[in-house]
Amino acid sequence: MGALAGMRSLSAPALLSRALLDKHNNSLSGTPFEFLQHRYVANTLTGLAATELLGDKLPMAPDRTIAPSLLMRAASGAAVGAVVYAGRHKSIAEGAALGAVAAVAATYASFYLRKFLCKKTDIADPIIGALEDALVVASGLKAAKA
Repeated sequence: MGALAGMRSLSAPALLSRALLDKHNNSLSGTPFEFLQHRYVANTLTGLAATELLGDKLPMAPDRTIAPSLLMRAASGAAVGAVVYAGRHKSIAEGAALGAVAAVAATYASFYLRKFLCKKTDIADPIIGALEDALVVASGLKAAKA
């Protein structure tokens, strides 16, 4: 989930919140992340993630590697990592650290892969972005259910 946050910062928390809502077990009871299991939160995060997916295709969208974007992705990765670890009754700090590192690594990997694919193929950047979106959503749905 942390790596997915590096690709699309809001999709990972949205998909995780949606999965938690669907499962609604007690693994997050008494943790700071219990709120993620509420329908309003899942719907809000889903709406924000959809906005991000659309905004990524705009020509004025900033590079994901600039400091504010990178920090957002790292924070999102940290959050989902912490939630996953909390749900498994493991160290929240360790989950946050691993999620943040995965997000930063995936940010750079996906950024340079997208640039490479745009340069080496005749596929337009928005199309590659849409393929990246599909990868994030499909992988996120699978990972969130696990």
